[in-house]
Amino acid sequence: MLDYLVLYNSQSGNTKSVAAAIFSALPEGSRDLIDIDSGKPIPEASTYFIGFCVHRGSCCIEVSDLLSSLENKNIALFGTCGMGRSAEYYSLIEKNVSAWINSSCRYLGCYICQGKMPMQVRQKYENMRTSENAPQVDGFIRNFDCAMTHPDREDLKKAQEFALSCISHASCV
Repeated sequence: MLDYLVLYNSQSGNTKSVAAAIFSALPEGSRDLIDIDSGKPIPEASTYFIGFCVHRGSCCIEVSDLLSSLENKNIALFGTCGMGRSAEYYSLIEKNVSAWINSSCRYLGCYICQGKMPMQVRQKYENMRTSENAPQVDGFIRNFDCAMTHPDREDLKKAQEFALSCISHASCV
């Protein structure tokens, strides 16, 4: 059994970048980094870092199924989200995703940062703009433009700090 396992689902590479940063912060030795969609078998571990990309305020079914299947483990969540850097929205996402964690597990916390979105999203925003919704759509476009550099170096550093905090928290059992 591994000490640490970093599992992630990444559509655009954002969550993969955060997963790699978290993995690099973990003690060398008994650890692994696996893309949930790779088809590789998922080994057992004491502590899981499970990453997801946010869609409609939650995670994909593969991540929710995985969270529901784990028992008596330490679990930390991390994710990337194109929409905004809103603490309130991030809290809602955490609540939605952590609800899938089996009650026998110990929840260590969640780290979410902004992630860049595909250019088609910006084009969709531009095409839906009308005089009535212009202020709201302009806000979406500003957010899209801001997200283009994320996850950035600071986001990845915070992810590593989060991982170290989780390790410390897990060892206080």
